Amino acid sequence: MVQAKKAQRSAATMPARSSDSRTMRDSDYAALAQFRYQLRTFLAFSEAAAQNAGLTAQQHQALLAIKGLADPDGASVGDLARFLLIRHHTAVELVDRMAKLKLIGRQADPEDARRVLVKLTAKGEQKLRSLSRIHLDELTAAAPALGKILRSFRAKSALRREL
Repeated sequence: MVQAKKAQRSAATMPARSSDSRTMRDSDYAALAQFRYQLRTFLAFSEAAAQNAGLTAQQHQALLAIKGLADPDGASVGDLARFLLIRHHTAVELVDRMAKLKLIGRQADPEDARRVLVKLTAKGEQKLRSLSRIHLDELTAAAPALGKILRSFRAKSALRREL
């Protein structure tokens, strides 16, 4: 959360890009609004699905991050913090809660005992598999709308480059 706020602050202070001088059209705003709407719709679906599975949205994201980082030895707590855009101590608290729920196991990194590695347990794998299936189904359903919006961005970008 803090890192996201820092990103927002730095975005607000970023120098103007060359595209800032181009005129925004109503269709640009409409496309951006639709894109944001699709993202929010998916995130709302994801949060509800996690809750129905007995997880918080952050726990679901953590399971996905641990599995998605795909290191056979596990993900470090630091890796997890970076992936979730949270502070290290917040990731430690999240790992503690998830370990109590038996969703993950942790062990010292055999190469560096100061680092803690986390891996999904069978219970964590099962929850993630179930949630991932329905998320892929939801994305498949949303793909036509998202594709249309993204194509409109590419078309507008190409048209602007020609001008």
